[in-house]
Amino acid sequence: MKIDTFILGAYETNCYILCESETAKDCLIIDVGLESGRLIDFSHQNKLNPVAIVLTHGHIDHIAGVAALRTEFPAIKVYIHKLDAGMLTESYSNLSAMMGAAFSTEPADLFIEDKSVVEEAGIKLEVLHTPGHTSGGVCLYSKDEGVVFTDDALFADSVGRTDFPGGSMAQLVKSIREKLFTLPDDTVIYPGHGPKTTIAQEKAHNQFLQ
Repeated sequence: MKIDTFILGAYETNCYILCESETAKDCLIIDVGLESGRLIDFSHQNKLNPVAIVLTHGHIDHIAGVAALRTEFPAIKVYIHKLDAGMLTESYSNLSAMMGAAFSTEPADLFIEDKSVVEEAGIKLEVLHTPGHTSGGVCLYSKDEGVVFTDDALFADSVGRTDFPGGSMAQLVKSIREKLFTLPDDTVIYPGHGPKTTIAQEKAHNQFLQ
């Protein structure tokens, strides 16, 4: 799997373009940031065909670029967990209204849930429902590649905020312990913000989970 990482917007959201191989042209995008111009430019420059967007949750800093990507690539499909689906269409629930720039877009094309599998662009990702940051937050795990995209649930030496609507620290810690810390220790973590880490590193050193 080829993984290209983009840090987008004022909140420095990590967005990922995944291709099955170095030569593959179909790709899958995980999260789209506050603006998706760099994702679109990179796709055109490398003659990529984005076939799907998987949104790890519905906060504005992860979804705002959806509209532009849909305009540029009309056949693209958008996935989100059903519990966060309303955040695409409701500016208060996606937090954009409180930022003073209300945003909404069209509904998702497909809903995902715990243990479902997203198969797009030759890539297979297992959905791990990890509520706590939001009700419908998900992580995306590739057993074959030994990587997990951890949304805003788990970061290097930190965890996601739980003071927004739908947040719960107790639920988040439970999600991490039961869904993420049960993965192999050498699994590489690609978080929603900040640098990469590993499951072993977070088990040993993350102060929120000791």
